[in-house]
Parts: sequence; structure tokens; C-alpha cells
Amino acid sequence: MEIKTPDIGVDHATVSEILVQVGDEIAENDSIIVVESDKATVEVPSTSAGVVKRIVVKEGDEISQGTLLIELEEAGQASGSSAEPKNDSQDKDNSKAEAQTEPAKTTTVLEEKAQPKGNTSSAVIDIKVPDIGVEKASVGEILVKVGDEIAENDSIVVVESDKATVEVPSTHAGQVESIEIKEGDTVQEGVVLIKLKTASHDASDEPQAKIEIVHASKDETPASAEKSQPQSQSSEASGTINIKVPDLGVDKAAVAEILVQVGDTIAKDDSILVVESDKATVEVPSTAAGVVKAIHVKVGQDVTEGVEIATIEAEGQAPAQHQAAPQAPEKEKAPQPKADEAKPAAKDTVNPELTAGQVDKLTKEQQVANAKVYAGPAVRKLARELGVVLTQVSASGPHERIMKDDVFAYVKKRLTDDQPASTKSAPAAQPAATGLPKLPDFTAFGGVEEKPLTRLQQVSIPQLSLNNFIPQVTQFDLADITALEAWRGELKGQFKQQGISLTILAFIAKALAHLLKEEPYFAGHLADDQKSVLLRNEIHMGIAVATPDGLTVPVLRNPDQKSIKQIAIELGELSKKAREKKLSPKDLQGANITITSLGSIGGTAFTPLVNWPQVAILGISPATMQPVWNGSEFEPRLMLPLSLSYDHRVINGADAARFSNKLTKLLQDIRSLLL
Repeated sequence: MEIKTPDIGVDHATVSEILVQVGDEIAENDSIIVVESDKATVEVPSTSAGVVKRIVVKEGDEISQGTLLIELEEAGQASGSSAEPKNDSQDKDNSKAEAQTEPAKTTTVLEEKAQPKGNTSSAVIDIKVPDIGVEKASVGEILVKVGDEIAENDSIVVVESDKATVEVPSTHAGQVESIEIKEGDTVQEGVVLIKLKTASHDASDEPQAKIEIVHASKDETPASAEKSQPQSQSSEASGTINIKVPDLGVDKAAVAEILVQVGDTIAKDDSILVVESDKATVEVPSTAAGVVKAIHVKVGQDVTEGVEIATIEAEGQAPAQHQAAPQAPEKEKAPQPKADEAKPAAKDTVNPELTAGQVDKLTKEQQVANAKVYAGPAVRKLARELGVVLTQVSASGPHERIMKDDVFAYVKKRLTDDQPASTKSAPAAQPAATGLPKLPDFTAFGGVEEKPLTRLQQVSIPQLSLNNFIPQVTQFDLADITALEAWRGELKGQFKQQGISLTILAFIAKALAHLLKEEPYFAGHLADDQKSVLLRNEIHMGIAVATPDGLTVPVLRNPDQKSIKQIAIELGELSKKAREKKLSPKDLQGANITITSLGSIGGTAFTPLVNWPQVAILGISPATMQPVWNGSEFEPRLMLPLSLSYDHRVINGADAARFSNKLTKLLQDIRSLLL
């Protein structure tokens, strides 16, 4: 008996788990496999009781309605088959003749629910982790709470891995009944995230699945059995799998690097390309193992969620294709998955046409600025449609996340303003860079050679341009670190044995964090109405890291609560991730002050730019040995130049001078941190 895929409500789905083994005795309605689509996870039941003879599909296969799943030896099949000759006794000779050419078959059509749980009266469904491209990830943030009414595709949790940060959407609309996970939990595909009470869940509305069960006659010859084998195998997945861009947390990103070539053999979860956005650089992994047959993108191309990256011939699939070739009916079915896969592609081609007018509402610079704001895909789409610059919207969600209601509130406020928003907001919305005149023609002076900026440099331009709106002042000072450097020299050997690089930056970060507890205004933010200062409850310190592609600023979390050793370890890890392009979006978010260091490159002082919405940044230049008067004579002291830039709207000059002076004293005698 052949058990095939019923109507599961989508064109195609992926086999995520096989629940039975060859030889298992199963009952009718026992679940045999779990399939997943972008809409839901469904357990497919057996339509009959019996013993599993053969499992045709394997995990990772894409299936559609009618695909053969397993072959089942039905309970009581022997007795049933022996009764058939009695019924056909009148045409016994004819039956034998037919048996030699083609086995007699009896076809039964059963009506069954596509989802075994659909016929219950319960209106509560499980929303599970879909395929997120990695084996496991950590719950970074929960975006809903019990009692919330959510729509289909609304984001419910944010999960993070070493590859990327992904928002997981709800596959149904309804009310959150319970939340089954908490922040920090490690989850994997199929784990229940929330229980959702759907608005309506009538069993009669669910699609009916027609499952065709074909019984082979007892008189089937070995030759005919061999003949039917290719037909059953041909219903397996075609063997080629299209790897697509997962949810990156941003509307689009640029392909920075392609890590594979056509013909390469790769394993599941091997990185195949690197994409860059203004939030982070993310490696996109393969969701299957096999041989790369085609690459559909090129370096520099902008990609969005669902865009095909590469085609892979999955391991062990090629033979099935060759066996399926002789079967004409299966040949007709073979192109069907391609047609299904063409649907997302068609969607991608339609979307730009639909949104072309909408995107024109925002300049390219404003679109880049929007990408820097913490908001979900649905909110970004709404902002594009309404022509809203998200940097101007006040966030009400957790961790300064902009919600749909925030966008609507902003639009309502602008529409009810006394002056038209279109005339009043246009100048303010334009970044300062657009006000520059056009470059002159240099042809008469030898011409030019155009060199493109790296993607990281390009996306940094709007953020850096915001500094033009900040009245910035820089306070210069010198810290005597002679004793500190001597102590660091004593500790450096012990740390090196443990694989830890102990730099002067670890001590500076600790001293700065300690001082910020006393001087919280230097880690605050000027409110949107410019009538108050927002003082942060925690310290998150941006650490500027130079990479071949440009400057990036990962965030050191809560340095005031960590030892110098812990800070040194984390600084090493952040620097390594930055240089290897493995920083996640969360690694770059939430800083309320920044340290930028020239290391040993050179220079005596510089003016670092305040990174809005922060109000202060500390610059470190190379330390030099200088003669210092001690009251009776000059003595050589190791002096470290400090450059403290600050927003004069929030911080007064005298306060900045006192802050800088306190910091020099802390660095001069680091032991005072213990008092």
C-alpha cells in the first residue's frame, strides 16, 4: 500500500522529520512524517494500519500533494489478496493472462483531513520554530506577550545564532494564549514558541485531502514489481535544491563575497556567501549538503529574502532522477516543483513595480537611514508606503523597537500639524551631504580614476553626516600611565599563557565605565524635543575596530560589571568577529558611548566624531615618553593623549574638563577603582 502526501494547504513543503522506521507496525492515523512550509508545520498521518515496508522520502526532500511517502504492508493484506481469486473465478484464465503483463490493482479513494489535529474542537494551535538555516539558535527577544492580538506574519520572537539574527513570524492570526520559551533559551527547528488562540478554527473549513491507496494483486510478478519501482522512486524530490536568502532582519543587503564555486561539494550549514547591510555582515549557510550546480547572484548585487542564491544537487538524489526518466506520467509531474518555485520569483519581480512609486517617496539616503532603525520587515514596508523616515519616529517597543502604531501615530501627528508636513519636513529630511555642490570636471587636469567605496563605507556615510547637526567640542588631556603600563607588563605574560591579549584598552574601558556611574550624562541621549536628557540604566560601550573594509563599532556590554580579564577576553572576541565579518546586528546596537583608538599608528591628538544618538566619544592616541616636572626635577613618564569629543547641547565645557581630569587620575592609579 502506498501512502502519499495529502493536500497540506501549500504547493510544496519540506520533510523535516521522519517519525517511523522500516519494520514499524503503525495504526491508522499514526503520524509518519513532519513536513514544514513557510506557513506551518504539519504531521502527516497514515491512512491505514500495517507494517512499514519502505520509506521513499528522506529529511530535506521537497514534496507536494501526491508525492509517495512510504510503502505499507497492510494488516490482513494476505487474507484480502487471497479472496480476490474467488471473486474472479469466472475469468480465472483472463486474470492469469493479465497478471503476466500488468498486475491487477484496486484503487480506493479516502477522504481525510490534511491536518490530524484539525478535526478537534480546540482553537489553540502551536507556533513552532521554522527552518532558520542553522541547527540551533538563542532567543534574543520576545516581541509579544500573553493576551496580544497578532496578525499572520507578525514577528513574535527574535532568534540569534553565530550566522545571523532572524525575526520569526506567526503563521496564523489570533490571540497569544501562552509563551512557551523565554529569552536566552536555545531553540531549534520544530520547538513550540507560543500557543495561539485562533479567531476561527472550524474543522469543516479545512481542506479535504484525497489520498489514493493502490493495492497490488497477489499475482504481481517480480518483473512487474521491478517495473513499478522506478515509478515510486520518481516521486521523490528532483534532487536539485534552490538555496534562498533567509530573513536577514533588513529589507535588502548586498552580496559582499561568494564563498563557493560551481562544482564544489559542500556540507549542510557551510557558508556559501557573505551579505552586508548597514546592520551587520552575515554569512548565509546552505540548508542542504551536495554539489553546487549553479550560482545565481554576483558580488555587489542587492538581494532580499527569498531570492535564489544557488542551486545544489543534494547527495543521493541524482540516481532517482535517472530512474524516473522512463516514466512519462512522472515526467509531466517533474516540472511542477519548478512552477511552484517560480511563484516566489514572480512575486519578487512584481514587488519592485508595485513599490516603485512608494520608494520614490524617500530619497536613497533616507532609505539607508531607515535601514539603521530597529524595526521589523512589516514596519519597514509600511514606512516605505507612507514615505516615513523611521529615524524621525519615536519608538514604543522594547529595546527602542519601532512598532506599526508608532508609524501611524507619527503620520497622524504630521497630518494634524498646523503647517503642511510636505513643505516643513522636506529640508530637515535631506541629509547634509545632499547640499554639497556637484564636483567640477577634472578632465583638464589629468582626469580621474573612480574607485568604489566598500559597502561598509557607503552605509556609514548617512550616519557620519548626522554629526553635522551636533555642536561638537573636543577636550584634550594627558594621562600618566607609567605605573599602569608597568603593571600591565607584569600581567601580560600570565594572560598570554591563557590565550588572552591584555591591551591598555581593557584598562581604559574599565576606568571609563567606572567614571560613567558617577557622570551619567556622558552616557545619555538628548531627547527628541531637546528639552530633557535620557539617562541610560546600563552602560554599553562601542569599541571602534578597523577592518580592511572600513571602521565598524561592536558593543561591549556592561563593562562596569566585569573584571579587566573579562573585558580583555570580550575585546579580543569582538575584534576577531569584526575582522572575520561575523558580527550580528545585535553586536552593533545599543551603545551609549564609544572608544576609538589609534593604537600605535601615530599622532598626538585628533578630534573623534560624536556618533549620534550618543553625546560623547573618547579618542586614544599612542602613548609617548615625555619629561614631566615633579616639583624638583624632570623625570621620564609615559603619557597617554586623550581626546574627549562631546555634544555641547548636553555637556558643558567645565563638566567635560572635570570628566577628563578624573579619567586621567583613574588611569594614573588604577588601584583607586577598588576603593
